[in-house]
Amino acid sequence: MRELAFALDYDAESNLVADTLAAHPEAAIRSLSCHVTPESLWRVDHATGSPEALAALEDAYLTAEYCSDCLVTEDCGADCRTQVLDRTDDTLVLYTYWERTPVCTSVPHLALDCFGRGLLFETRREGRRYTWRIILPNRADIHDFFDALRSEVRGCAGMEMLRLTELTPRRTQGQRTADPVPPAQREALRAAIEHGYYETPRQIDLSELAAIVDVPRSTLSYRLRRAEARLVKRFIGGDQPLDSLSPAV
Repeated sequence: MRELAFALDYDAESNLVADTLAAHPEAAIRSLSCHVTPESLWRVDHATGSPEALAALEDAYLTAEYCSDCLVTEDCGADCRTQVLDRTDDTLVLYTYWERTPVCTSVPHLALDCFGRGLLFETRREGRRYTWRIILPNRADIHDFFDALRSEVRGCAGMEMLRLTELTPRRTQGQRTADPVPPAQREALRAAIEHGYYETPRQIDLSELAAIVDVPRSTLSYRLRRAEARLVKRFIGGDQPLDSLSPAV
């Protein structure tokens, strides 16, 4: 998967919500969810700001002639419905549902057309800037998307590409993607620990341990050295090849 992030900077009087945010710099809106089909779009947004800013934003959402996400700057005849889900002194949660007409479009609809289904959207609005973050497949070609977007926003907003990056899982401390020690080596380590081979002084020698686990002494020695090398390499995060850390037997 890849992350695509970009921003639209709306011109004055081209988007009522952007105008309202510009008039209230302390206010901001972030998406809690955003979903799209070829025929519709629905989303939930969380706005923060002063009571005056939230009242103005609520009015902008409820009285606009067209959906805030529509890239058409005139009434396109779409059925756009907005409902307040929650309201406090400093927060406002809004649900918006929008059914398209043949002449209207949006960022999610352009992304759907270019990248296909299964996309994830995250947005944030501050002032006249509308920042989009889209999680999309690796195979997706962004050039057609940006060509289409540039054509749609011409005359109402500027565009800025922020980043296009590969998504890699973040490992937390102690998290492993795979067991670093093969089963036979892991069993050898477990037996060595259980019988005191790593105690100081040792409670058992290698020959005695080999007899208990019923493998040749040379095989047990090899398995323990390989397991130790793997664990040390993983612990210190070195770049030295594994084979150089334990000699062949």
